[in-house]
Amino acid sequence: MLSLNNLIITSSSLLSQIPTSLHKLKPTNMNTITTTDQTHVNQPPQEQQPLSKNAQKKLLKQQRFEAKKAEKKALAKEERKLKGEMKRKGWEEKLSVLSEEEKLKMIESRKEMRKERMSQRNEERETKLSRLNEAKKNGCNVVLDLQFSNLMAPNEIHSLVKQIMYCYAVNGRSVVPCHLWLTGYEGEIGNQMQNIPGFDKWIIEKDNGPYINTFENQKENLVYLTADSETMLSELDLKKIYIIGGLVDRNRWKGITMKKAEEQGIQTARLPIGDYLKMSGSQVLTVNQVIEILLKFLETKDWKASFFHVIPQRKRCETEAAVSQEEVEGDEKVDQEIKRQCIDT
Repeated sequence: MLSLNNLIITSSSLLSQIPTSLHKLKPTNMNTITTTDQTHVNQPPQEQQPLSKNAQKKLLKQQRFEAKKAEKKALAKEERKLKGEMKRKGWEEKLSVLSEEEKLKMIESRKEMRKERMSQRNEERETKLSRLNEAKKNGCNVVLDLQFSNLMAPNEIHSLVKQIMYCYAVNGRSVVPCHLWLTGYEGEIGNQMQNIPGFDKWIIEKDNGPYINTFENQKENLVYLTADSETMLSELDLKKIYIIGGLVDRNRWKGITMKKAEEQGIQTARLPIGDYLKMSGSQVLTVNQVIEILLKFLETKDWKASFFHVIPQRKRCETEAAVSQEEVEGDEKVDQEIKRQCIDT
């Protein structure tokens, strides 16, 4: 049996073997750590704040847009695949009923046709390049102001990007093209523009900054085209720089381009639509429609012909549409084909 003195000595020796770092721990600290751990473990997870009704609608709209976009893309891919298979099958069927000599002649004829098409495309490309370079030196300068992307939903930005693609294609095909500028394309619209195949090779002026900085030394020549202006545009002055607001606003931002121009102290003007036809509603047009009208006027020097060629009949009053029917009937099919080709570009 251990005596009391021996027990005390043994306890003291055991305590002396405990690391000094443990001696520094205080009971209060241990209690604090234990309490904190227990609180962390027992605390229920915080619930996320529910989205507002407006935010829910926007999210649902965006999800539907993305789903529809993916569906269209998949459908178009499948259609292209089917068309390719049908063409290949038709070609094989034609060859199957021919003799070896006839097959060789038909294959050689097809190769010659391909060479001719390639040669024609190269000539058209060279002609287009020549016209655009001439417009760069002596043509009418038209700026697409893309600084409104923060006011648009992603699907509206997508729609605007398609309009810009159409503008570029139509300008390249125009008999008298203008010198196009893209300014202020940043953020989402900049990302979508960069995703366009061949965008880096576009024969067009590009500036991420605002046009007011791009043309700071030519401010007196800037003219913002807006339907809210009181000044009627009668001619296109090649010394002027015409600005078109890149905004798919769905009527949410009325008067915003006019206000911007007034704040910057630059000139404004509106197209003389009312002098030549009656609109069934607003005179606000899409970006590509304005570009087409300007291009047609550069070619014909005729506002009336330009308006009737571009503005769809659904936007005109019935009487005006009836008067213009004969004028546009002959060009209708050609115009539709050009638009289809431009969208495919």
